[in-house]
Amino acid sequence: MIDSSPAPPAPPRPRPGLLHRAGRLCARRPWWVLGVWLLVALAALGADRAFGGTYEDDFSLPGTSAQTGADLLQEHGSDGVRGTSSQIVLHTEGDGGLSGHRDAVRDTLGELRALPGVISVADPFATPGAVSADGDTALVTVRFAENPSGYGKSYVDQVDGAVSGLRGDGVQVEYGGPLGQLARPESGAHLSEVIGFATAVLVLLVGFGSVAAAGFPLLTALVGLVAGLAVLGLLAGVFSFGAAAPTLATMMGLGVGIDYALFLITRYRRLLRDLGDPAEAAGRAVATSGRAVIVAALTVALALGGLYASGVTFIGTLGAAAAVTVLVAAVAALTLAPALLGIVGRNVDRWRVRTPVDEPDDEGGADAWHRWGAAIGRRPWLFLLTGVLALGVLAVPAAGMRLGHVDAGAGPTGHTDRRAYDLVSDGFGPGTNGQVTVVVERPGSLDPRELYDALAATPGVAHVSTPAATADQALLTATVTPDSGPQDQATSEVLDRLRDDTLPDVLAGTGAEAHLTGTTAAQLTFRDVVRDRLPVIIAVVVAAAFLLLLTVFRSLLVALKAALLNLLSIAAAYGVVVAVFQWGWGGALFGVPEPVPVESYVPMMMFAIVFGLSMDYEVFLLSRVREAWLASGDNRLSVAEGLAGTARVITCAALIMTSVFFAFLLSTNVVIKMLALGLGVSVVVDATVVRLVLVPATMFLLGRANWWLPRWLDRVLPRLDAEGVEQ
Repeated sequence: MIDSSPAPPAPPRPRPGLLHRAGRLCARRPWWVLGVWLLVALAALGADRAFGGTYEDDFSLPGTSAQTGADLLQEHGSDGVRGTSSQIVLHTEGDGGLSGHRDAVRDTLGELRALPGVISVADPFATPGAVSADGDTALVTVRFAENPSGYGKSYVDQVDGAVSGLRGDGVQVEYGGPLGQLARPESGAHLSEVIGFATAVLVLLVGFGSVAAAGFPLLTALVGLVAGLAVLGLLAGVFSFGAAAPTLATMMGLGVGIDYALFLITRYRRLLRDLGDPAEAAGRAVATSGRAVIVAALTVALALGGLYASGVTFIGTLGAAAAVTVLVAAVAALTLAPALLGIVGRNVDRWRVRTPVDEPDDEGGADAWHRWGAAIGRRPWLFLLTGVLALGVLAVPAAGMRLGHVDAGAGPTGHTDRRAYDLVSDGFGPGTNGQVTVVVERPGSLDPRELYDALAATPGVAHVSTPAATADQALLTATVTPDSGPQDQATSEVLDRLRDDTLPDVLAGTGAEAHLTGTTAAQLTFRDVVRDRLPVIIAVVVAAAFLLLLTVFRSLLVALKAALLNLLSIAAAYGVVVAVFQWGWGGALFGVPEPVPVESYVPMMMFAIVFGLSMDYEVFLLSRVREAWLASGDNRLSVAEGLAGTARVITCAALIMTSVFFAFLLSTNVVIKMLALGLGVSVVVDATVVRLVLVPATMFLLGRANWWLPRWLDRVLPRLDAEGVEQ
């Protein structure tokens, strides 16, 4: 009997999600999207120029002895000890030395006192120890109401005008301290941006194979970067950001901005071949790879935000500055990229120069990356041990890492603060650049002579000034000059002796309390605080990333493996930084001719950034692996498919990110060089050894256990899909 009843209706097609609809709308209304972005960027730039703030380092650490001493000087000190001091170094050679220029020096001192923001200017001829023994070098201590490094470049012109008469009299004048930092020329960041951008063009042309497609990630990243930096400038008008904040934000914003757009456009091109409708392909690309972009951006921002767990505002705000441009870059990729794709439509492969990165080399998918995955699958233990050994060798120098502060002596000789540093070292001894102020509260019955004798007898101390009481007799102060430079380990040891032995012994039974303050003391205190809190940062960032990956991929072992492998890549990057900068292996190639300590906050910044960026590639790789796993249930097949589907795109993205980071090695700032080298090496290591060797090897070895999750935990965790379905 023939059943003539009507066929059951087909199940309704699921309604496109929010991301799908947003991506499709951007592709169908591209000129509106471009117009909005143009207005936003221009408005942000205009607001930044009108209301934006400045960037200056603030190493203050409330509650520490160094900060307490500085606060006491501000409260009880006279004009000679209040405010922020900076030295102007005078030098001449020949008969009579500087004594032959007394009139010009005194005229210049009067000009300096008349400058805005100046509290006092010390006459070197009336200040004990301010003129070198040979009479050729003198120190003019200028005290400013605020840190002069935040005054703006135009202030340097005013100082130059004040000392022009002295220079005209044949005296060399150089600026040290914060004033010298303000007078430094541009750090080379703009040249670095141009080089990084040009390299990205080349990589994208080779990878994408067409001029049209290669330009979209660059344009998207550039617009996002401009808007992000403008937003950061506005925030700087309200909050304090370090001097390295805009450079760090540029490095991160440009690198991830290109990467995010690259992943979206790669997925779009594959979907376009299947669907034929540009708007629908753009919508599905945003609905799938767009989710991975969101997860990746949030992971990076989360890792950078974890820097606030250090309790050090300076470090936390540096992380926040980079997070701003990362998040803006993600928004640009999710909206501007599909709009550009909507404009070009099916012509995305116009002016092709080679086979695109997302097309297989031969039929059946048996391309080089499938063969590579198959090779790892046959000998996973061999690849795993080889990769771990390679990272272990790179990480060996990290065990001897010495944290400290990179002083002006490591800067280029073309900088005035470097020349001032050298003149002071030659004329007065290296310790003069690292003087420490001893501040004694409630001196009471303390004999100043006993304090002087105790300080002078401390090993490693070259000179001590006569202890002097403040006008209200509340404090007793003395200046201690070590016999070593501020970044030397010996100087740190001298401060430890003073703090732990000399001062407790001489103050015993007097009821007085002593503090070591000044630039060198504050920097070493900052180093100690950062070093002590680094384990907290590591724990917070690793735990947050573990929970995020656990939620996204529903697997305990996948999340745990990702965290452990990322620690290996970070250790390798640490090792390279120590070998180059602290050991001096090839440091001259990067413009650092002498070994220097690793800047105290660099390891913490590197950890947060590297961990976040590593999770970017982890998310993009594992999302494809999990997609194949859900479709087939075959672990070996899913790992091979995920690797083959993302390896070339990840490699292309890593090359771009690395080129952006390495371009900043041209910066004249040694700390930026450290970050650039460390981040560049970490991306190379992560995208090659970790992502292409260790991750597939461990996943082959773990088999079905990769995707194990206790049922009770599966019920508790929220649902957060990395790429979703192409609906």
